[in-house]
Amino acid sequence: MGPQSPRLSLGLLLLLPFLPECSGAEGRLAHKLFRDLFANYTSALRPVADTDQALNVTLEVTLSQIIDMDERNQVLTLYLWIRQEWTDAYLRWDPDAYGGLDAIRIPSSLVWRPDIVLYNKADAQPPASASTNVVLRHDGAVRWDAPAITRSSCRVDVSAFPFDAQRCGLTFGSWTHGGHQLDVRPRGAGASLADFVENVEWRVLGMPARRRVLTYGCCSEPYPDVTFTLLLRRRAAAYVCNLLLPCVLISLLAPLAFHLPADSGEKVSLGVTVLLALTVFQLLLAESMPPAESVPLIGKYYMATMTMVTFSTALTILIMNLHYCGPSAHPVPAWARALLLGRLARGLCVRERGEPCGQSRPPESPPSPQPPEGGAGLPASPCREPQCLCHQEALLHHVATIANTFRSHRAAQRRHEDWKRLARVMDRFFLGIFFSMALVMSLLVLVQAL
Repeated sequence: MGPQSPRLSLGLLLLLPFLPECSGAEGRLAHKLFRDLFANYTSALRPVADTDQALNVTLEVTLSQIIDMDERNQVLTLYLWIRQEWTDAYLRWDPDAYGGLDAIRIPSSLVWRPDIVLYNKADAQPPASASTNVVLRHDGAVRWDAPAITRSSCRVDVSAFPFDAQRCGLTFGSWTHGGHQLDVRPRGAGASLADFVENVEWRVLGMPARRRVLTYGCCSEPYPDVTFTLLLRRRAAAYVCNLLLPCVLISLLAPLAFHLPADSGEKVSLGVTVLLALTVFQLLLAESMPPAESVPLIGKYYMATMTMVTFSTALTILIMNLHYCGPSAHPVPAWARALLLGRLARGLCVRERGEPCGQSRPPESPPSPQPPEGGAGLPASPCREPQCLCHQEALLHHVATIANTFRSHRAAQRRHEDWKRLARVMDRFFLGIFFSMALVMSLLVLVQAL
C-alpha cells in the first residue's frame, strides 16, 4: 500500500461515528414525512382537488416475453412491465422541510391506484394487482411499475400458415371511471421492446399504441382506452424444412412415373408410393396445424399435390393399357396418327431407334392383296408337264399362304408398335405437363417464404 493509506484509514475511522447518525436522521425524516402525509389520507377516493376535474393517467407498456400463442383457443400469453403515472393532489410536501428528501418508496396498497384493467382478458381468474412499491415524489407525481402476465384473446388467422402474420390487440382502460373522471393516455407511440426476449416461433414487428374514446350502451359518458397492437410474423424455417420441402421433393418425384419404361412394371407402384408418402405428411401436418375455418396455404398445397398425384396415377394406368394393346387391337385412328404420332411426336422428339429427332416414320402402307387361288397372275413356268404343273401350283399356294401369314403378322406387329409409340408420346406429353404443374405450385408456395 502507498504512503497515503494510513491517512485514509485514519479519516475513515474518524467518520464512522457520524455515519449512523446521518442515516438515522434520514430515516427519521422519512418516517416523519410518512406520518404527515398519511395522517388524514384515504386511498378510497380519487386524489383530485376538484371533483369535476379529470385525473390524467399515463400508461407505458414494456414487452418482455411472449410466453405462449395458443392458436387452437386463440389466447395470447405475454409477460409485460406496466408503468402507470399520475398526480396525487394530497401527497405533496416541501423537500426543504424534510432535509431535502424529494422522493420516497412506499407499498402501492397505501395510495390510490387507477382501476385500469385489460378489457380483452381471456383468464377466468379475477385481476390481481402486483404487490410492488410506488415511487412518490414531492410534487405529488406517483409512478407505479408492476410486472404482469396477461392472457388476452386474439383472433388468429392461419389462412397463410406457415407464412402468416398476426395482429393481437391489448386494450387497457378504466373499469368504473369514465372519461370525465379519469383520462388514460399512452406514453410514446407504442410499447417498448428494449428488454424483449426473442421468441423461437414468432418475430415481433412492432407494438404501436392507439388511444380511443368509446361510448358503450350501458353508460352515457365516454370511456377512453389505450390499445397496444402486437404485430407478429411466424418464423417459418422449421415448417419449411420439416413439412414443406419433403412435399415439394415428393411432388417433383411423382411426374417421373411417366418417364419409367412401361415394361419395368413400377409405374403404378411409384405413383401409389408417392400418394402414401403424401398421406403420411398430411397427417403430420394436421397435428401441427391450428384449426381454422379456412384451409391454410400449406394445406391447399398438400391437397393440390395429392390431387395431381392421383390424376397422374390414373393416367399412367390408361397409358399402360395403350402400351399393352395386343396384335388383335384396332389400328391407331387416322386423327391420332396424324396429330399424336405426327406433329406431337416430332415436337416432343419421340422417335424410334435410329430415327433422327424431328422426323416421324411415314405411315405404313396397307398390305398388298393376296394373289388369287389357282396360280392366276403367277409367272409362267418352264415346266410343260401336267404333273409338274400340279406340283408347282401346290408349292405356290403354300408360299402364298406363308407370305400372307407373314404379312398379317407384320401388320399386327406394326399396329402393336404404333400403340406402344403412342403410349410413349402420351408419357412424354404428360411428363412435361405434370412436372411443370408441380414446379409452378412449389415455386408459388416457396416464394411466400422470401
